[in-house]
Amino acid sequence: MPYEAVLMSSELPGLEKVHSAKVRDIYALPGDRLLLVATDRVSAFDVVLPTGVPRKGEVLTRLSAFWYERTKEVVPSAFVAVLDASNASEFGVEDPAFFGRSMVMRRAEVLKVEAVVRGYITGSGWTEYQKTGSICGIPLPEGLVKSMQLLEPIFTPTSKAEPPAHDAPMTYEEVEAALGAETANVLKLRSLALYRYGANLAREHGILMADTKFEFGWLDGEVTLIDEVMTPDSSRFWPADQYRPGEEQPSFDKQPLRDWLDALDWDKQPPGPELPDDVVTAMSERYQEAYRRITGEPLPEPAA
Repeated sequence: MPYEAVLMSSELPGLEKVHSAKVRDIYALPGDRLLLVATDRVSAFDVVLPTGVPRKGEVLTRLSAFWYERTKEVVPSAFVAVLDASNASEFGVEDPAFFGRSMVMRRAEVLKVEAVVRGYITGSGWTEYQKTGSICGIPLPEGLVKSMQLLEPIFTPTSKAEPPAHDAPMTYEEVEAALGAETANVLKLRSLALYRYGANLAREHGILMADTKFEFGWLDGEVTLIDEVMTPDSSRFWPADQYRPGEEQPSFDKQPLRDWLDALDWDKQPPGPELPDDVVTAMSERYQEAYRRITGEPLPEPAA
């Protein structure tokens, strides 16, 4: 595994870094453009760990671009292009280290709601259902078991909290109060449409998309899709041939990391532990396998 190729932080001389999140560094480009650099950083329990995952950033960026291209006629997005050798001079970023892992996006006014859609009951949704029989105020039938597919996908939004606070579940009425009834309705309908399309395509390629989250913003007077789309970081991908309702499912995401961390005596506070090679390798392989299955192509070789 080429650990020397892992990008943990970024610096682009001459460009203003306007934000640095858990995974992405965001730079201002001329006009209304932004450059979103997906690093190979990985986080758990809201802690960024000191070890990166090779090619993770490329998977996030290229898979997002795959979805953007296929949904552009249905849902407006801020996506412009993936940075590569063909457009590097146009955008003024010619370092190959950033090719394939960076997206050029139009700047939008971010909506302060995470648009979460669930097709299966798992994670925090399962925990909430066990306590209340509902998720985000949506009552669900009695007798559901962990990881069971829901009759219909449900829109279960959360707030967008600034660290160290955590996102919190929101009822649809709370979304209407925050955004207005019309905007809330568009957000819900577009989120559900995207999930249904993505889940159907993924299922055709042997992957169940249990849930996913989208980010939207205002752009040109429209509720517009921004940031990453249906990736292993923003979605729960399960191999369809291993699906067993009532159980924890294997997944194409951070499962090897979670399993390893759960076995540690770690208080889930910074600093996080260094990751062993086998965990890093397993995660990198899972991210790349998810990309290969969904797109039908292997992840392109990195720029020289």
